[in-house]
Amino acid sequence: MHGSISVRAWRAAAGIVGLTLAASWAWAQPAPEPRPAAPAQPAQVVTGTPQPDEDILDAEAPNLIHQRHKHAWGKKHPTESATAARFLTNRKSQVALPLPAEREAFSFVVFGDRTSGPDDGVNVLADAVRDVNLLEPDMVLTVGDLIQGYNTTTPWLEQMREYKAIMSQLVMPWFPVAGNHDVYWRGPDQPKAQHEENYELHFGPLWYAFEHKNSWFVVLYSDEGDPATGEKGINRPELQRMSQAQFDWLKEILAKAKDADHVFLFLHHPRWLGGNYGSDWDKVHTELVNAGNVTAVFAGHIHRARYDPKDGIEYVTLATTGGSNQGTVPEAGWLHHYHVVTVRPDQVALAAYPVGEVLDVREITGELADQAAEQATVALTPDAPLAFDTSGAVSQRLSLVYPNVTTRPIDLTVTPDSLDPRWVMSPDHNHARVKPGESATFTFELRRSPGLIDQYLRGAELVINAEVLMPGHRYTLPERRQRVGLDVSRLPQRPAAEPSADAALRLDGDDALLLDGVSLGEGPLTVEAWVRADRFPRRATVVAKGNREMALFAGEGTPGFSLALGQRSVFVRGPERSLTPGAWHHIAGVYDGAEARVYVDGALVGKEPATGARRAGGAPIVVGGDVGRGGAANGDFVGAIDGFRITRAALYSGNSFRPERRPTNVPGTAALSNFDALFADGVWGEGPTMLIAPLVGNATLSPAN
Repeated sequence: MHGSISVRAWRAAAGIVGLTLAASWAWAQPAPEPRPAAPAQPAQVVTGTPQPDEDILDAEAPNLIHQRHKHAWGKKHPTESATAARFLTNRKSQVALPLPAEREAFSFVVFGDRTSGPDDGVNVLADAVRDVNLLEPDMVLTVGDLIQGYNTTTPWLEQMREYKAIMSQLVMPWFPVAGNHDVYWRGPDQPKAQHEENYELHFGPLWYAFEHKNSWFVVLYSDEGDPATGEKGINRPELQRMSQAQFDWLKEILAKAKDADHVFLFLHHPRWLGGNYGSDWDKVHTELVNAGNVTAVFAGHIHRARYDPKDGIEYVTLATTGGSNQGTVPEAGWLHHYHVVTVRPDQVALAAYPVGEVLDVREITGELADQAAEQATVALTPDAPLAFDTSGAVSQRLSLVYPNVTTRPIDLTVTPDSLDPRWVMSPDHNHARVKPGESATFTFELRRSPGLIDQYLRGAELVINAEVLMPGHRYTLPERRQRVGLDVSRLPQRPAAEPSADAALRLDGDDALLLDGVSLGEGPLTVEAWVRADRFPRRATVVAKGNREMALFAGEGTPGFSLALGQRSVFVRGPERSLTPGAWHHIAGVYDGAEARVYVDGALVGKEPATGARRAGGAPIVVGGDVGRGGAANGDFVGAIDGFRITRAALYSGNSFRPERRPTNVPGTAALSNFDALFADGVWGEGPTMLIAPLVGNATLSPAN
């Protein structure tokens, strides 16, 4: 979010709302007090006043769900009418496109504190350097605390070299500010001025100023301490005073910059906040107000961002760019960030950028985007489901394979998890860097004690966090949680639903039921289910097995059945839009080795000649959707599904049959569920394997009627 304000109007009029830090963590601030000496000038459109186009926004954009889109701190940029000298086309149009006024503008960036955190905080600084090189402002300024400091010369020099080495990667010039970490000495042989000499020898003057595009930049030193004793400190007002020498110099600079469009000041300590800083800043503030063209003052130290305008001067405190940060409320100022300031002669905009959030347009090629999207669907492939023994115990070494389908390395973390604390899992996570085109194998030990099969049982999940590594960025894939299949075939009993508790699988278009580890063979097959759709979109899959082995579908209300026979596929469809939303229908697909047929409510509605062995593989079965890349379940059915059964036999022939409302096990049954009982976050399979089919997304069981 960005903001700007007409600086000249703001300086001229009393009681005007001032330029503010327009970031996601600063929505509104009280208006600054007017500068008493400001001369009256004609009124202009300024910060916070309604813009003419806001009425258009209300009238023409009814789908906006909040008013934050209107939030702007400044007037619209000046434009010029299009002329043949600047605007060319060979098309006719009644629309006049205004051109931006040809006025000089520039930008600069301000970094926050780097120190008080761990040594590896320099990685955050390096990320900020990478970001800013993509933005390419005119320059970068800091607000001090560049190094950890509080040491003697040798470690100070090492830290200085590290900081400067990182900042040397900037493609634009940068300017230091001295903070307490940069000049405070701790240890033997302390010089009177502590590290001030080292600082000026290696970083630059403790205070200085320079001009750029009719704006002045003034760097101040806020850790002079007691000049008589050399004592320095941040908690005693008498040690937080500006020396007369620096104060006199500042007044000279302000006089020299009297004709500048803007003056920006930078120091480490936000002394205007008072408290332990005392009231010494009051004299400085008076000089800044009297100068009439001081736009903003930037500081750091407190490791949180805040905005405190006063008398038309924007007092802006930054949080951190690699320093220690509590992260209390990141979007309200406790974050690693930097400010981007865009300067025009009569308007200034500020924005806060979280470190690492700038994307490199040139790096996001079509190839990278496509590969990342494909990798995001990749699942772990387990060597077997978790098997309960007759006592209800589990003790199993689970081996899982994760392939990298991209042409870039991937950093991967896999963490076992469960809502049931009675699982013992080790290790608690695994890391791997997976080379392009290769796979990583992870092994976990999962155990449960016997005799703990109850309503609180929950299965195990694997949390997958992956990043695709490019030279300039780590592209984080969405976190994926994958349930581990459960084999309960050896348990002596299973939950049984009461007859009055007849339920069905309820899906909302993004959910599904995933059934893994079921082999359907290559011969005859029957796939069937009861469906009651709320609506029939173009895609409405009832049952599907990956690699296009088979599917039962009802898209746009048209029943259909498909299966793969060798290298070819057979599709059978019934009458278009013959299924009724809100009504229960029984749909069955049958293959008998000579013909493929589809039935609706027991009546034959379509058939096609079909011969040959069916394609067989290890892909999972999805109820209520299709199988995506990597075996993920992609739900697309909206409504209820019940009485699901897959049989390795051709159960139905001829033109009609009477479908069972609650199918049962028959010879050849491979998978079966009437969706009446939940077990360990899934549906207890009623087929011979008794595998637990995990629910995906927000899939639930609800009354069938």
